[in-house]
Order: sequence, then structure tokens, then C-alpha cells
Amino acid sequence: MVFAIEEINNSTELLPGIRLGYQIYDSCASVPVAVHMAFQFLNSFDPVFSTDNNCSHSGMVMAVVGGSGSTTSISLSQVISSFNIPQVSHFSTCACLSDKQQYPSFFRTVPSDQIQAEALAKLVKHFGWTWIGAVRSDSDYGNNGMASFLKAAHKEGICVEYSVSFYRTDPQSRIQRVADVIRRSKAVVVVAFASFGDMKILLKELTSHEPSPPRQWIGSESWVTNPELTRFSFCAGAIGFGIPKSIIPGLRDFLLKLSPSQVASSQILTEFWEDAFNCTLTKNATAKKKVCDGNEDIQNLQNQSTDKSQLRVTNMVYKAVYAVAHAIHNAVCQEINGTAKCDKLTKLESKQILIELKKVNFSRNGYEVSFDANGDPVAIYELANWQKSENGATEIVAVGLYDASRPVGQEFQIDKNITWMEGSMKVPVSVCTDSCPPGTRKVLQKGKPICCYDCTACPEGEISNSTDSTDCLPCQKEFWPNAKRDTCIPKPVEYLSFQDLLGIILATFSVLGACLTIVIAAVFFCHRKTPIVRANNSERRKKKGEKENELVL
Repeated sequence: MVFAIEEINNSTELLPGIRLGYQIYDSCASVPVAVHMAFQFLNSFDPVFSTDNNCSHSGMVMAVVGGSGSTTSISLSQVISSFNIPQVSHFSTCACLSDKQQYPSFFRTVPSDQIQAEALAKLVKHFGWTWIGAVRSDSDYGNNGMASFLKAAHKEGICVEYSVSFYRTDPQSRIQRVADVIRRSKAVVVVAFASFGDMKILLKELTSHEPSPPRQWIGSESWVTNPELTRFSFCAGAIGFGIPKSIIPGLRDFLLKLSPSQVASSQILTEFWEDAFNCTLTKNATAKKKVCDGNEDIQNLQNQSTDKSQLRVTNMVYKAVYAVAHAIHNAVCQEINGTAKCDKLTKLESKQILIELKKVNFSRNGYEVSFDANGDPVAIYELANWQKSENGATEIVAVGLYDASRPVGQEFQIDKNITWMEGSMKVPVSVCTDSCPPGTRKVLQKGKPICCYDCTACPEGEISNSTDSTDCLPCQKEFWPNAKRDTCIPKPVEYLSFQDLLGIILATFSVLGACLTIVIAAVFFCHRKTPIVRANNSERRKKKGEKENELVL
């Protein structure tokens, strides 16, 4: 944030002649502390306007960048929204914060968990997993994110064997119960919608007792791209969505220009310095640490703090600061002949910044920044995969992209091979019941989810020609099922031959019958005038005689 503000203050295009001030507060991821800090900066500053210096100096807060978590941002927004102070968060992803009725002044540069939850459900469906476990943080981030995921998963036909929650401050017994549920479950795939701190506690618990069976971890952006968790080697193969990596020119040099005086004047930098070089800056050195002698060179330090190859959340902070700066620029500056002219005497109010923030649309270092009606940016995620390197270390590798702005069905772009659990290159299987082959149909098991079923053979005269068919179809009249009952085949037509025994027998009986009929007819004809033959036609003759008598009368 400081780096971005220094860039803006030295810029001749953005807010020329105007310098931005700032104050940094640490909420300690605590709601009470965050609320206390909000009241502190709301009450401690008064506006000052000075015409003598040809400038205005305002101590009033124009905007807030933060907080880092959804729960603290919710509390913070509820306090400052009454004063129309805009808040731009870099890492608060709870979908609930998109509700403008409750949080009218909230914006963010990180996508909403609603999009991430839908993307995770599509990812699970994409690889054919229908039987999964669900783990979440017992916080606004975890509970709301998991609720959105479960809703999206249900639409995709995915069943959840279990859904458990925990928080880092919970008793050890509860965290152990969550770990036991994961160990005993049948589901191979585990979707974890948890914060980094909570996930770290859970993974420690899974490694502290009996070995956990192999599990394919699917992670949310809060932990799956954090290099610190890659030391849990049993999670190798994990996959999930993360904020895309970025490049911020000049940031590394800015961070590494630390003078001893700067370090000594800052409690945070002092703590960082002593931890990084395992020495102490105080005179009362403990027996465990030596006194820093001044030869420590941060340029040669190799750790997470100096590694700028994984700039993810950092870029969200960078974009948030620039969004506020552009909003202020649009409120006090005008373009005249292609040059920005800013009115330094403008009495700026936070409500003006709030209005302008809704309209910002700019590009910085190739990154687009804008907000929709809910204060959310365009959702783009990087598909991250934990892969083992040649030296045995676990690395976070970008294997694809998810762009929510693309047409339905084309959001995924996977361009690299994915390594799965236990180093396998084959997609793991996680289903309650194996697929029913053609020739069978699914019969749901009583009292169990729809993903659990039995495979029953199709009845006589019916077939099923697809996998996991729910019904069998009858064949047409001229067809019957094959042996596997997966297709209908024509009934065979058999012709009789005079050389066949049955043909000879039928032909003989037919000839004998015809001859017998001819013989009887001939006998009747020859003896047609005999009484016995005439008697056979007596009824007809009698009727004929009656008709003759009627004519005579």
C-alpha cells in the first residue's frame, strides 16, 4: 500500500500536485479491534482548510483499504457506511458483502466467493467426482462460501458425504474430531473452504496422529496458493483456485531498501528483521539470539517475504489503492488539452469518492480495474496445482485459468498436466457407487443420497444403452435384446426347406390333405343323386320347395 501511494504521489498524470496521506491500523483479525480502530479514525480527525498555503489539508478519512478478512470487513463496513466512507477490500471474499442494502459503501478488488463456489462445483463435476467431503472455517468466509458451494454442487448432481466446520481457536478435541471424520470417510476428494490460519491447524492435526489415508484436496483461494502450507507433503496434488499471479515493477527494490534507522523505528520491521536474521536489535540480547551487528544484508535474504514470484493478494492491495486514487482524481481533476488540472482548494467529502468509485475503469500494469453494481470486479481465477519438483519440494504451479466472463461451458482453460495425490497422473475416482454399465439401470438405495445406488439388470425384452441409465427401454416388435441387453437386434427369420425333416413332414401332410379333399369331392359328385348325398342337402332343398309353393299360390 505504501509503495502504491508513493508511486501516485510521484506521478505527473494521476493527481498531479496532490499528495495522498495514509494511516495504517492492525485489526489483528479481531472484530472488536477492527471496530475500535474504526471509531478511532472516525473521531480523531477534524477537517482543516488553509488558504495561506494554497492547498487544503484534510484529516478526514476519504476511504479505507481493507480489511483482510470477511468477518472484520463486515463489522468495519457496518460502522463506516453510515458516514458514506467507501471501503475497498483486497481479500474479503464473502458473497454476503455484495448486498448493497447492507453494505452500500463496500467495494473489493478480489472476486466474490459466490463465483468461486460455482467454479469449484464445476471443477468437481469436470473431473467426474460425485462423492466428496466438505470442510470449512466456522466464520463468515467459510460458512457463506461453503453454503454457496453446496448449493452449486447440488445443481451439478454432486453428493456430500459430510460437511464439518471448525475454527482455529476451537478446543483441540473438536479439531481432532474433524480430522477423524476425514480419515474414516469413504470420499477421496475433500473440498476445503477454509482460511489459511484454520487450514494450517487442521493439517497439523492430520499429521500429528495416525497417518491419514490419501486424499485429493480441493482448496479455496485463501490457502491453496499459500507457499507456507506446501510443507505438508501429504497434500501434494492439491488443486484449487487462486488469485492470478502478477508483476508489480519496482516493488521488490522498494521493499529491499530498508535502512537500519527505518527498521529500528518500526516495531513491525524490527520483529521481521530479528526473525529473518535470527538476531536481536535490542541491547538486552537473550542467550538464544545474538545481537545484530549491522552486516545483515536483506538483498541476499531468501524467504517468503523477499520472494515476489507469487504476488497475488499483494496485487489486490495495489489495485485497491489505485482505485481510490482514480476516484479522487475524477472528483478534483479535469482534463484540459490532454493535461490533468487538479483543484487543490476543493473541499472533498467521502461521499464524492463513494460516487466516483462506482464509475472507475482503468488499467494499470496490464491489470483492468472496474466494479459492477455490487462493487465486485470481473472474476478471473488461476487454477493452481501442488506439484513435486525434482528436488522433492512442493511447488505451486499454474495449470490453467477460470474466467467467469466467458460463455457458459468455456470458462475453463487447462493448458498444463495436473499432478494428483500421491504423484499420480491419473484422475482419482471418488464416487459412492461405481457407474452402472449399459444393460443395467440404477436403483436408489433406501435412505441414502442419489449418488448411492444399486445396478440392476434390465428385465426381459428391455435394454439400456448408456452408462448410469435410470430406465430400461423395450425393443420394437421385430427386435429383441442381445445377451448383454445393451442394444436391440432384429429377430432372425428362418425358412423351411424340402430337405429338412420338418419340411418333408409338413409337405407330406399338406399333399395328403389336398388329395383326401379331392377324393371326397369326387365321391360326392359321382353319387350326387343318391339318397345319402341328397339328404345332406335336405335343408336347402326344403327351402327351395317352399319358395316354389309360394309362387304357385
